[in-house]
Amino acid sequence: MASQRELSDFLTAVERRAFKQAMFAVRNEESALDIVQDAMMKLAEKYGDRPPTELPMLFQRILQNTIRDYYRRSKVRSLWTTLLSALSPSDDEDHDPLETISSEEGANVPQTPHGQFEQAQILGMIEKEIESLPGRQREAFLLRYWEDMDVAETASVMGCSQGSVKTHCSRANHALAIALKAKGITL
Repeated sequence: MASQRELSDFLTAVERRAFKQAMFAVRNEESALDIVQDAMMKLAEKYGDRPPTELPMLFQRILQNTIRDYYRRSKVRSLWTTLLSALSPSDDEDHDPLETISSEEGANVPQTPHGQFEQAQILGMIEKEIESLPGRQREAFLLRYWEDMDVAETASVMGCSQGSVKTHCSRANHALAIALKAKGITL
């Protein structure tokens, strides 16, 4: 059973990556923050007594379901707003959807300002390409390579077969490789 400290440490460790995943999915900072907060609250309230080894899988499943719920609510809200109102949308989306990834301590951080600038530009381009992937490909790619889940875990979180996960990941890798190579980025 996870102690309160273990749960807190887990949520602290996963917070930034979960926010990026939500940002890739919904492309709105406030909504992404709400999604992550909701997912963390659900994990703490309903599954906080689970063993620490189960927390990553549970959290990813909760996060993906919370993102899906966001889209369902948005669709219903949009339908009713369109039917009941002729007013223009009140949301202003003139903001940069993604921030540059800040490196963690001890990572391979370029020591020169020029190197840091180049790294920030490359990371920005990679994020843009990940953002442009179709939703299921992006989800599979992030779970497999960012969250370091195996195929079975990813399939469980996504609610699909292992073959579908492999297909989505393969297509995402191929699309990213072509897009990044076209921009002169080789990893």
